[in-house]
Amino acid sequence: MAIDPYVLTDESVLEPPQTFFETLKYIGPGFILSASIVGSGELIATTIVGAKAGFILLWFIIFSCLVKVVVQLEFGKHAISSGESTMASLNTLPGPRLGSANWSIWTWLLLMSLKMLQVGGVLGGVVLAVHYAWPMQSTVYVLCTYAIGISVSLFVFRGYYQLIEKACLIMIAMFTALTAASLLSLQFTDLAIHGSELWQGFLPSIPADRALILVAIGAFGITGVGGDEIMAYNYWLIEKGYAAYTGRKADGPDWERRAKGWIKVMYWDAILAMLAYTAVTAMFYLLGAAVLNRNGLVPDGGKLISTLSEMYTQSLGPWAKYAFIVGALVVLYSTLLAALAAWSRLFADAFGRIGLYRFENQSQRNRYIAVLAWLIPAIWATLFLSTGDPAWMVILGGIATTVILVIVVFAALYFRYRRLDARLRPHTLYDITLWISAIAILCVAIRLAQETGQKVLDSLNSATATTSPSGPSGAGNSQDDSA
Repeated sequence: MAIDPYVLTDESVLEPPQTFFETLKYIGPGFILSASIVGSGELIATTIVGAKAGFILLWFIIFSCLVKVVVQLEFGKHAISSGESTMASLNTLPGPRLGSANWSIWTWLLLMSLKMLQVGGVLGGVVLAVHYAWPMQSTVYVLCTYAIGISVSLFVFRGYYQLIEKACLIMIAMFTALTAASLLSLQFTDLAIHGSELWQGFLPSIPADRALILVAIGAFGITGVGGDEIMAYNYWLIEKGYAAYTGRKADGPDWERRAKGWIKVMYWDAILAMLAYTAVTAMFYLLGAAVLNRNGLVPDGGKLISTLSEMYTQSLGPWAKYAFIVGALVVLYSTLLAALAAWSRLFADAFGRIGLYRFENQSQRNRYIAVLAWLIPAIWATLFLSTGDPAWMVILGGIATTVILVIVVFAALYFRYRRLDARLRPHTLYDITLWISAIAILCVAIRLAQETGQKVLDSLNSATATTSPSGPSGAGNSQDDSA
């Protein structure tokens, strides 16, 4: 049986790299997260916000990429120093328990029912890209949807980390190059972006449109690292070997040196990945604002892919339609690949914590990961075929991700102030940044609760006014309020 990276032994320890170029050999976990982000967060959610808002929310989208990374670092630091999987760590949080699992795991399982919609929407995007290039009859369309899900399962069910990492890196690089070329070419057309528009985009402002705020909050949840990506990061760090290389915690200076060294490598991994996905996010947003917003186009429903292709054909020419289809297939598929690899581990870990089996047993863990790798895509495919609107599915999943972020923030602060080894305590600037990140995420979550609550009240008022005997004026007022 292969060496289990979730078990720390003295034989697995390895001194951390000393130079930047040696460090680059161990980079990778953060870029798997980038692959899962780019398809749903950047290609779909970011361009929707750009298409609806124009340039005015560019600052918010970039802020959403930058502000969450320090929470990711705290999760990663805890994984390296403790060797614990994400759900094992969450199970140590204070609070009520149901059976052997605590409230955070059960809440996560509940929220993931909405998250299923998000990645189902991404799978739908792949199907629509294929349908856009080669129109299909309804029966073939359904078969194609499940076939795409099966193909992702074939990649993931064996659980090979190296294959997942390399495939994600290649896919991201290919589509990033096409997107950069499209944005540069845009400057030589009538849709060129002007400096005043960029300046407007970088000035913080909040739109009055309540529906737009909800879309932006949904995008906040999934642009940059979302709650589920932060939770998944621990598995990729562990399977890359960071925790095993650090070894079991010991009192001597050797463990402290290794822990600090591998945490430094993790910092580089997360920061380089952040620079990559922030650049891609900004490019998608600018294309959405410059091309789609100016033309009154919003990617939604069955026209998602055809509308998104306008960002490329209007700058590169008609030939770019097919390049975009290939690129969209690549980047959306990379999201499916990275998401399934992460989710199969997260769910397997959660099921272990609630007592279905022992996650620490490698053969049982691999069996659960394999079964989930086949089951989850089938759920994604069924949800997409049931709704048919991938853009709506992605945004709704993003709202759930914002709520998951609140759990992640609480856990990160608990790890920092209750479980972190005193020898690994960071500088004051790090703590300040962590608190800024935590407060920003909580503020967005509070605004989400306010907007969602107001939307529910508006709907109830509208329904009440419609059924009221004295209704016409009341209904009219309700409609005005809803608008």
